Amino acid sequence: MGPKLQAIYGGDGQWDDAIAQAMHMPDEMPEAIRDMWARNQKIARDNNVTLTPQQFAEMFVDSNFAD
Repeated sequence: MGPKLQAIYGGDGQWDDAIAQAMHMPDEMPEAIRDMWARNQKIARDNNVTLTPQQFAEMFVDSNFAD
């Protein structure tokens, strides 16, 4: 999948880099997302709630990329 995405969007051949190129994400975005994931996991644990990766991804996209 990586090479096809690279051909369409650019990047270094990795799927996540191609998506970052397409979305014009800054270089520090992966670290920021990991930090946000850790923070939200702590909030969920503190509230006795399970936050799945799918829920986090949807929340992240809704908060940052929705119109």
